[in-house]
Parts: sequence; C-alpha cells; structure tokens
Amino acid sequence: MPHAARRDAVRALLDAEGLDALLVTDLLDVRYLTGFTGSNAAVVVSRAGEDLLCTDGRYRLQAAAQCPDLPVVIDRPSAPAAAASVPTGAGLGYDSATLTVDGLAAVRDAAPGRRLRRAPGLVGRLRQVKDDGEVAAIRAACELADTALRALLDAGGLAPGRTEREVAGDLDDRMRRLGAAGPSFDTILAAGANSAVPHHAPTDAELCRGDLVKIDFGAELDGYHSDTTRTFCLGPAAGWQRELHALVDAAAGAGRAALGGGAGVREVDAAARTVIEKAGYGDEFPHGLGHGVGLAVHEPPWLARTGAGTVPAGAVVTVEPGVYLEGRGGVRIEDTLHVPAGGPAVPLTTLPRDLIEV
Repeated sequence: MPHAARRDAVRALLDAEGLDALLVTDLLDVRYLTGFTGSNAAVVVSRAGEDLLCTDGRYRLQAAAQCPDLPVVIDRPSAPAAAASVPTGAGLGYDSATLTVDGLAAVRDAAPGRRLRRAPGLVGRLRQVKDDGEVAAIRAACELADTALRALLDAGGLAPGRTEREVAGDLDDRMRRLGAAGPSFDTILAAGANSAVPHHAPTDAELCRGDLVKIDFGAELDGYHSDTTRTFCLGPAAGWQRELHALVDAAAGAGRAALGGGAGVREVDAAARTVIEKAGYGDEFPHGLGHGVGLAVHEPPWLARTGAGTVPAGAVVTVEPGVYLEGRGGVRIEDTLHVPAGGPAVPLTTLPRDLIEV
C-alpha cells in the first residue's frame, strides 16, 4: 500500500492549513498512513518530512515489520510522546474529533511550547478517495460476503423454524470460513414484523412462512469492509410485500443513477427519497441513503438530507433506501458502489436485487 504517498498528501494539506506537523491518533488513520495494525499508536506527519510512529513495547517487532520506512519510537502513552518529537514553536495540528480532552491535556504537558491547533478530518478527507488497491480490497470483501449468503441460501439455511439468531450466526460463520476476519458489524437478521426495525438485533424469534426477512451484513477482509442488504420472503409473497419491495428497488435505482463524482450528497439522497415520498411513505424512510465504506464500514461521505458537500470521484459508498411499516414488515436494498472518475457508479456487491421467495 502506498503509505509514503499518503503521508505526502497529508503534507500538502499541512501547507494549505499553515501547520508544521499533524498528530494522528485515530487508529484507522494510523493504519491508512503507515500500515501499522496494533491497538496503540500515534503518528506525526511533518511538513519537513520528519515523520514517525510511536507505539508501546508490545508492538516493537510488529511496528518494525509493518513500517520499515518510518522511525519507530517506543513509549507510552503514545500521543504525548509523538507530539514531543515536534520542535518547540512548531504549529501542531490534531484531530479534535478523535483526541479526547484528557488526551489533549497530556499532549500539552508533554509538548509545551508547541502551537496546538484543531485540524479535524484532514486524513479522513484523503480516505474518502480510494486507490486501486483499496477498491480491489473492498470488492474482495463484497464478493466474500455475497458468496457466504449464497451458500447459506443453497444449503436451505433461510427457512421457517430457524431463529433469527441461528441464521445470523450461520452467516457469520460462513464468512469466517471463507477467510473474513469477521463480520463488518453485528449482522442484522430481521424477520416478520421485526424487519420494520431498521437496525433490529437478531433474537430467538423463529422465522415463519410468509415473513419478509431483511439481512444486512458485511465482511471484513484485510482491514476493508463490505456492506450489503437484501430482503427475502419465506414462501410466496403477498401483494403488499411485492409492491413494497418494488418501491424500494425503484428508489435504490434512482439513487444509483444520481451517484457520480461531484454529485451533491443531499441531491443523491433526494433522488431516492423523492421516489418513496411520492408513493406516500416518506415518513417510513427515516435514515440517510448511504455512507462511505473503507477501513471503517461507516465513514464519510454521508449521503443524507443533513449531509454536506459532494461525493468525490474515487469514493466507495452505499446506496440503501428502506421503507419500514410498523407491525407488518420492512424492506431495505443496499449495494456498495465505487464512484470512478468520469463514469457511472459501479456496484461492488453482486447479489441480485429481485425479491426472492425462499
């Protein structure tokens, strides 16, 4: 992974921000910039090119192996020790969204004389645009997760009499056996009336014939994530279930069509939301249309009415409209898509979007 080039990109942002260095404490940002995967670390990226990684003694060998191009300081706590490496008088930025109040106080104590300044989201801004290796990693995670769900269906694992918890556990186990580090998040398996709860946690409720079954799942592979949702029907679907699924499918198609490099996040959300609102179900679509996917399964950009800015070319995002009818059931259809420069969004998820009667 081009970690040195990513740190160079941070340096360009430091110039624009008038900072001499950036203290990076979010562990996913650390991994993005260095390749280090330990549970304790901080990084300094310096405009002068004097970058370093700080971690503790548990990770001495790991840091040396994963970050051969960086000086490694062994000390704890890591953020204050890393900050102390910056010359006195330098302007040092920090991500105020991730450094705690106590952590900032410790940095001030360890690095007196540095001009500390809030600099939220600098690395996150870069992480929104995925390089070819990242897109390939996310695609592989999507293919693994989708393969696991296909295998579950082929084995008859989605059937009346099984519980939500059993089916969710079965899917998680299949993803792990295919090579995933684990699920990207707690798998959502919601049957019957529970499918009307957007983020329902699986219970011991049994699946029944005639239920809508909503499955929202993903796999973590090599640090990158996938995110897919499909809704099934156990047995022949009722008319209202077909109509609801067709409505959400149309909204998802409108959202995908509106997605492109430079598109406003609110406008993409509105493209899908308008389809649902015109059908009279606007209040039953209570969440945003989608989010970025990468080293975190939920990261910027946010496709939502409350979002801001545009979708950068190179982003990987979800499109996931849903309609949830309390006491009856709900439908969500979600794909993860890559937004290339100068072209339509490309789905990385591979499952069919039809309402499948199991």
